[in-house]
Amino acid sequence: MTMTTADSPAPAPSPARPRVGIGACLNGQAVRYDGSNKRPHSALARLLEAFELRPFCPEVGIGMSVPRPPIHLVGSEPGQVRALDVASHQQDYTDALSDFAASVLQRAPDLCGYILVKNSPSCGYARVKRHHHNGNTLAADSQGIFAATLQRLAPLLPLEDDGRLHDPGLRDSFIARVFAYHDWQQCRAGKLSAGRLVAFYSRYKYQVMAHSITHYRALGRLLADAGKRDIQALSDEFITLLMQALSQRASVRSHTNVLFHLSGYLKRSLGDAERQRLKQLIDEYRCGHIPLVVPITMLRHHFANHDNPYIGQQVYLAPYPDELGIRNQL
Repeated sequence: MTMTTADSPAPAPSPARPRVGIGACLNGQAVRYDGSNKRPHSALARLLEAFELRPFCPEVGIGMSVPRPPIHLVGSEPGQVRALDVASHQQDYTDALSDFAASVLQRAPDLCGYILVKNSPSCGYARVKRHHHNGNTLAADSQGIFAATLQRLAPLLPLEDDGRLHDPGLRDSFIARVFAYHDWQQCRAGKLSAGRLVAFYSRYKYQVMAHSITHYRALGRLLADAGKRDIQALSDEFITLLMQALSQRASVRSHTNVLFHLSGYLKRSLGDAERQRLKQLIDEYRCGHIPLVVPITMLRHHFANHDNPYIGQQVYLAPYPDELGIRNQL
């Protein structure tokens, strides 16, 4: 994985790997309030190999020292919190942290995702503790200030924190969105047209179906008359729906549905024994006896032997690098 310091110039864009922001402490930098870093767990460390990393520490970025007095979120309502110093509640860092998030998006407009830091009052994605003005904990129901501003200003940018990425299903959704957003950025680098938009979606149809049949149908309706709409408005609506779809957690049932759809393209190519074996593998996955990677591998094997250009382009069969091993756990 490529590591850069939080304040260094951005390296040249990499066409092969998506550029992803990350909390600098997760990137090995000793920038936490107590002067430590935060070692990524094994699943996250493996995931990071797929990305070109751009680390940021919001608290250091706004001029706070290392080490420094800790801060926490204070407010009577989840959406009305301030980032105050723990000791006196006299120092308010809210606006500075929010402004730093905006500056990150300006400095790194090609980010395809961001890995935040669990429980941080600046970088926490979800369930950050909220405190009363007397210091007592009220609930764990908030976002860190920096994280909340990223989500507000860049609602399509995939966000997760290191804690949530322990979950294989959330890892699958996050990395699929990162690679899809990277793909979209490359697509938009050229001249958009209705035909190019339809061609882009044709590669993602089964990936979307696995995550949300509702969005699958909505995207189909959206593109049915693609040539009759303003391309900019159409593309904005399209990518919003696509990213919303991929943010939905794919289920065993939805994966099974897609696997049977794909196997239908082989019904005239395979013999009876091969068709039966493929059906058996899909059923074994549906029942929880084998991971998703097994029927996927068999489908890829069959399509390699029986070429189908339409299926060969489907992102669903390889939405991210195989070596990450994510589908071994689904």
